[in-house]
Amino acid sequence: MFEQLTTAHLADACVRAGVPVRCAPAGTTAIAPGSRIAGRVLPARHSGSVDVFLEALERSEPGDVLVVDNGGRLDEACVGDLITLEVAGAGLAGILIWGLHRDMAEIREIGLPVFSLGSMPTGPLRVDPRASDALDAATVGPWSVTPADLVIADDDGALFIPVADAERVAAAAEAIRDTEYTQAARSRAGESLRAELRFAEYLAKRDADPALTLRQHLTDVGGAIEV
Repeated sequence: MFEQLTTAHLADACVRAGVPVRCAPAGTTAIAPGSRIAGRVLPARHSGSVDVFLEALERSEPGDVLVVDNGGRLDEACVGDLITLEVAGAGLAGILIWGLHRDMAEIREIGLPVFSLGSMPTGPLRVDPRASDALDAATVGPWSVTPADLVIADDDGALFIPVADAERVAAAAEAIRDTEYTQAARSRAGESLRAELRFAEYLAKRDADPALTLRQHLTDVGGAIEV
């Protein structure tokens, strides 16, 4: 469903569909540029030991995405090559870490898409008490996500969409993508974006109705531009 949709298209589609836009904070990037992941959230809240990841895999399904909550810590890595190999072997679609990774070269060789806040050589130097709900939900930035959510990530970052809203968000994203691709082709052929969006017409209508927004005008004329 999401193979040909970017996170930018999906974020705009959430706005159009009235679904909250829940993006992972800026800085959440792929270890290997060009990576993409899409799948159901498999949450695991890290407390200093990898056993929580192994236990999460015991309840995983192929295509899930391991979402690691390490509180956004920047003083330790919590995922390395061995866990990445284990996740790949379990048939998961990738890993998203609210924290750091290590073993960069080995993870790139493995080829599983991994997104994180960056890398650091040291692993955890502590083992904290594990929360009783460590496998029920993960926090990524301001958002709490569960297996009732999908995570989609690409070079622009990552965002979360409720499974229950996935089809209508994807449909809206497809419409936005197709409209923007058409507009881009017309721009490359020499037509200005202002002409395509009938911007002069919008300005005239706004003079008559100061409450009119560009988004409303684009809905009327079948255009799309969100940024």
